[in-house]
Amino acid sequence: ATSFVESTLAQLYKVRDKDSYRGGPAYYITKGLGENWRWIASLFVIAITVTYGFVFNAVQSNSITAAVAESTGQGTPIFKFCVGIVLAILAGVIIFGGVQRISAVTQIVVPIMAVAYIILGLIVLALNITEVPGMIKLIFEHAFGIREIAGAAVGTAMMQGIRRGLFSNEAGMGSTPNAAATASVSHPVKQGLIQTMGVYFDTWVVCTITAVIILLSDPTFGGDAEGTALTQAALSAQVGTWAIHAVTVIIFFLAFSSLVGNYYYAEANIPFLSKSKAVLNTVRVLVILCVIGGAVGSVPLVWSLADTFSALMATINIIAILPLGGVAVALLKNYSEQKSKGLNPVFHRDDLPNVRGHDKIECWDGSDPMTVRESDVA
Repeated sequence: ATSFVESTLAQLYKVRDKDSYRGGPAYYITKGLGENWRWIASLFVIAITVTYGFVFNAVQSNSITAAVAESTGQGTPIFKFCVGIVLAILAGVIIFGGVQRISAVTQIVVPIMAVAYIILGLIVLALNITEVPGMIKLIFEHAFGIREIAGAAVGTAMMQGIRRGLFSNEAGMGSTPNAAATASVSHPVKQGLIQTMGVYFDTWVVCTITAVIILLSDPTFGGDAEGTALTQAALSAQVGTWAIHAVTVIIFFLAFSSLVGNYYYAEANIPFLSKSKAVLNTVRVLVILCVIGGAVGSVPLVWSLADTFSALMATINIIAILPLGGVAVALLKNYSEQKSKGLNPVFHRDDLPNVRGHDKIECWDGSDPMTVRESDVA
């Protein structure tokens, strides 16, 4: 629900950029709630820049380093530092190359690696199909069992699930609206529905596959293997040691593309506060330093930082989308009415003249080719 609302709002209040659109929480806060909320929007810009530009990139760097260390059998601080330097150089080349280069890298690499991981995971599940129901049962028993309820562990299970789920699908954090706003669609609700599908796919499908694979290996929790290494060890036990190296390659490309994608969220929001080139370059340098820091940092440390800043972002964003939720509901009603008539839903800002911030809606005047109605063409 939060993913739907924030992405729909990002579409409604987006602004025109050079060749596309730009938007996100900073824009729907100021346009939908008014200039009195600008300080909240500015606070969010700072939060997303720190969270994605610095903290989450340290997490991605840590994941890549852990995967490479597991694959090569090298885990010394010097080795991790060297991996961090290599990642920093690669990230620097792309980051200083601009957003277009970021897009060119991610749109090719991400789908290939994501499909490769899902195929590998489905192969493992198929080989152990009789065990899968037991693994699902195990998950629910250990989260909601009698012993867990008696030991007050249900709250811990839910808290950990929310933390990891939030990192997986980012629903309600205010990050995905920055990407959602760049899309060209005929109705804001279309993008909102696409983002809700992403929540389902990221968490229910991909994360469940990973969880089952790990449980199939009967791991020793609290042992030496943690994070990425735990998944590598589990896959290795199922399909052979080659899986360790395969996961390293997949993790490298997925995490590295996420790294540069995370930076885009920071770059897209910085102009809201300052259009100074010096400020942007300072952020770029700090991002690169955080990549190195994440490589040598411990897994618990980087994840604790990620959890803290995720909560900060989500809190600010949810404070904003609660009063704007009615706008998303009104848009959904408009969309549903058109669908019920067998039409391809198209939205123009004059369709909802009483919506909050109507006079600040820039991009739904019917000039976008995607928003031309069939009746207008006829």
